[in-house]
Amino acid sequence: MSLLDVAPIIEQMLSVSDNVSDLNFSCGQKPQVEISGALYPSTPLGLGRLSAYQTEMIAMAILRDNAEAAVQLAKTRTADLSYALPGKCRFRVNIFQQRNSYSIVMRVIPTEIPSFEALALPEQLAAIADIRNGVVLLTGPTGSGKSSTLAAIIDRINETKAYHIVTIEDPIEFLHNHKKCTINQREVGADTKDFASALRAALRQAPKVILVGEMRDLETAEIALEAAETGHLVLSTLHTIDASKTIDRIIGLYPKNEERIIRTRLAQTFRYIVSQRLIPRADGKGRIAAVEILRSNPRTREYIEKGESEGKTLLDAIRDGEIDGMQDFDSVIRNLVEQKVISLEDGLSYATNQNNLLLQLKGLSSTEDYLNKPNKPMVEPLAPPPPAPASTNSVLDLME
Repeated sequence: MSLLDVAPIIEQMLSVSDNVSDLNFSCGQKPQVEISGALYPSTPLGLGRLSAYQTEMIAMAILRDNAEAAVQLAKTRTADLSYALPGKCRFRVNIFQQRNSYSIVMRVIPTEIPSFEALALPEQLAAIADIRNGVVLLTGPTGSGKSSTLAAIIDRINETKAYHIVTIEDPIEFLHNHKKCTINQREVGADTKDFASALRAALRQAPKVILVGEMRDLETAEIALEAAETGHLVLSTLHTIDASKTIDRIIGLYPKNEERIIRTRLAQTFRYIVSQRLIPRADGKGRIAAVEILRSNPRTREYIEKGESEGKTLLDAIRDGEIDGMQDFDSVIRNLVEQKVISLEDGLSYATNQNNLLLQLKGLSSTEDYLNKPNKPMVEPLAPPPPAPASTNSVLDLME
């Protein structure tokens, strides 16, 4: 296999389906494509099970024009980078070493910025484009559509405001064109050393909006909060499953003796916490996002500042906050099941409280059929939701 072979290999794998979300190359396996959360083998150019030599050659071909990522791989045995087939497709790539061989995972990135309509996002999220300052967090497991939602929000700002926007990403995913806004996109490794230094520099670049790809550490979180407190709108992501876990994660970055101070700062600066889970559609045509929305109001600010207690949880505030545009996972999932967009089984597996959801859906024929199944899965009370599938779909579906 020569280095020139990698582009045709990728093209043939993409041609398997319009809904390919990931390409996987691992030693001892055939090349694989991920479609709607499931892996399928493929044989581009007649390739069978890959040898360690072949996966290394594929990795080197992808790294050929990215010396920074090659150095990162040599030092840490893993590398994040972007890769493009000119005029066709872009990828977010992770190359890593396992059992003395290389594996490659390539996430497909749409060439077009997804719209709110294409992603089927709640329309109330469009209000984020009108926020002047504060922190907006998109949360969810890897592959739950956070980057796509952020891209749609940035594009809405780009179309309606005349701002300077700075994004800091690792790597850059969606490529934004200047519309009403001027957008500068910086890639960690290529354009800047790390998130923290780029974020600190952004405060001197006069942006109105700053997008931080991920709040990974205390330094990044602290500078992001400072930016929000000094009049910037900061958008970022966290790998947490809901609003409560998001607050806990941020507070957990700080020393225990600073908890009271950080709770007060968070309560004053947060504007939205949007959590997402991708659920397979009942018709098998991709997945749909169930979106939980926590919005800043006096009650939610109080619960963040003083901490949650019995009967005073952020989930209680979300369930009672429909008039403010809030919604909880189980209510969204219930509606999707009732509309037959998703199956009852899938809805229950992604629910926050499975028993409560079953009670709410009682009377539906699908619920009766489910309860009458002799081998139906056990439903545990207050079972935590499982991680969402670690992939996404085509341009029309949500992508990380």
